[in-house]
Amino acid sequence: MNKVSAVLFAIIVSVGSTVFASSPLPSIESLKQLYTARYAGIVPVQWGEKIPGVRTRLDTKEKVIALTLDACGSAKGSGVDSRLVEFLIRKQIPATLFINGRWIDANPVLFRQLAANPLFEIANHGIRHKPASVSGRSVYGIAGTKNAGEVVEEIEQDARKIEALTGVRPKLYRSGTAYYDEIAVQISQGLGHEVAGYSLLGDAGATWSAAQVKAALLKAVPGDIALLHMNHPEAGTGAGIMAAVPELQRRGFRFVRMSDYPLK
Repeated sequence: MNKVSAVLFAIIVSVGSTVFASSPLPSIESLKQLYTARYAGIVPVQWGEKIPGVRTRLDTKEKVIALTLDACGSAKGSGVDSRLVEFLIRKQIPATLFINGRWIDANPVLFRQLAANPLFEIANHGIRHKPASVSGRSVYGIAGTKNAGEVVEEIEQDARKIEALTGVRPKLYRSGTAYYDEIAVQISQGLGHEVAGYSLLGDAGATWSAAQVKAALLKAVPGDIALLHMNHPEAGTGAGIMAAVPELQRRGFRFVRMSDYPLK
């Protein structure tokens, strides 16, 4: 890394999202070069969903829950559970939506409608829905990003896509599968994103029945972040959420967006 690149890298790391609020933005190619140089020769030793730096809970003792809904955008995952979305809007239930770039391309009108609704916070789910790795690690049969440059592309391309359409740069990132190594976590933070994990598994990748989803959500405790999906209308996720929400409200819980509270 030459002296100029080193200085620019230090600025990016030290001020995080602040550098991205300025104009012009660093090019994605220059960011790839910076992070590739920064982590050259460093081998990650951690891999998982809850490694250091991944935020898994709201930092509060209040009876609040953050529903987070992933929209993954794969060939079989670009749909939308319209009944669930309509329920959240009708009942005024906030949620944080982690949106993949391919899902945006498949649902451009709906994406703009969701982004314009203050109930919903739009977050980054990557441009290609890949696990976040600098060594190509895979999980659930999904190949991860191969190096630091691909991590930058995965995060930054989706961030800029969302910002171009909404005028707001996302501050939260969840990788495809929610798996990371520690270097990918550091790159995400350097690009101005908190890494958003979860404390409550809500639908096991949209594979659970409505009864299973409801039972999982009813185990919530204050500060939980629930991981669910909004892109599989055929799954039990929507019906399970709609069944659990009234009961949780009767128990005194409120629903919030992730950015409404500090994270831990």
